[in-house]
Amino acid sequence: MSTNFISIFVDADACPVKAEVERVANRHKIKTYIVSNGGIRPSQNPLLNLVVVSKESDAADIWISENMSENDIVVTSDIVLAANVIEKGARVIKPNGEILNSKNIGEILAMRDLMYDIRAADPFRQSGGSAFSKNDRSKFLDSLERLARIKFQPITI
Repeated sequence: MSTNFISIFVDADACPVKAEVERVANRHKIKTYIVSNGGIRPSQNPLLNLVVVSKESDAADIWISENMSENDIVVTSDIVLAANVIEKGARVIKPNGEILNSKNIGEILAMRDLMYDIRAADPFRQSGGSAFSKNDRSKFLDSLERLARIKFQPITI
């Protein structure tokens, strides 16, 4: 189903850019769903809807996947969720500002699987990754702003 009105869906547990999402949603008057399994304070902003799902594994991912529509924006670090919603026509942005799409998601999934195998082979391997930075926050804000301005772009086959 395609619509001229997009929504933003945020996989909110451990998401460091909820305030930035709210800023962009306000600027463009975009209905936004903050999806979490609890522990997030509801916003007074009428554009932001807090959705609390069960504590079951992947409950937020399932809710987002079942409720988003083509051309919506999904904010997530979860690569499997990203692949699922990209397949359904959504646009995906990671909290660091990286935009995921049908052209790059296959390689990202493969790298995720490779890193999983490397960690499984060496349980003592410590890979904390890099810390979330001001630059990541700024890049996210710029990328989300660009996605929000698109509003609606028909997918051509």
